[in-house]
Amino acid sequence: MTTFGTLLDRHLRDAPSRPLVTAYDAGARTELSVTTYANWVAKTASLLVDELDLQRGDRLRLDLPVHWLGPVLLGAAWRAGLQVTWDDDAEAVVCGPASLPDWAPRAGDRVVLATALDPLGQRFAEGVPEGVHDLGVEVWSQPDAFLPWDPPGDDDAALPGLDQATLWADAAAGDLLDDGGRLLTTHNPAAADGWRGFAEPFARGGSLVLASPEADLDELTLSERVTDRWV
Repeated sequence: MTTFGTLLDRHLRDAPSRPLVTAYDAGARTELSVTTYANWVAKTASLLVDELDLQRGDRLRLDLPVHWLGPVLLGAAWRAGLQVTWDDDAEAVVCGPASLPDWAPRAGDRVVLATALDPLGQRFAEGVPEGVHDLGVEVWSQPDAFLPWDPPGDDDAALPGLDQATLWADAAAGDLLDDGGRLLTTHNPAAADGWRGFAEPFARGGSLVLASPEADLDELTLSERVTDRWV
């Protein structure tokens, strides 16, 4: 069986301390090792399932810019058996400050989880509208381990038109990097056209460096020991 959970368990067993996601945001550098990433995935999956009552097969709309929380939310969704989607008609949405005014009025119809996109994952300084959940408030109290009572399998939908088995087979056969490589990308892993930027390094034992298009990509290539670029 090949699911996100089985791959994450393998990485934790084989190389728990290696860098997995490195992100640059407004001059701040955030690096998540495999262990730290797994911790964030567990806390976020627990929040989605145990606190917000999402169930295996529900759809999670991601409406986020480039940020290290993008790969975390992908992993949390797939660990819990949720389908990540970019269809507005989903059971839940995760949004950032820019799109929060659009989603807050719909909090009565679906779960709206907002993130301030702080480099350390902290709360909105001014709070969030009524009915909206602040990830930076609610995630910290969640446990460091998550074991779904109804674990997803190969045939659970991961993305529109892709089940978990197909997703990871395609990612393992991708051409963005070599096995164990370090990929620099400006594509948004939380977007419909950018999720491969996380999935392929994850499937191939590599790592990801996220940067904005305005960053000095040549300098980052050297300083982060990048082996491949997707920009």
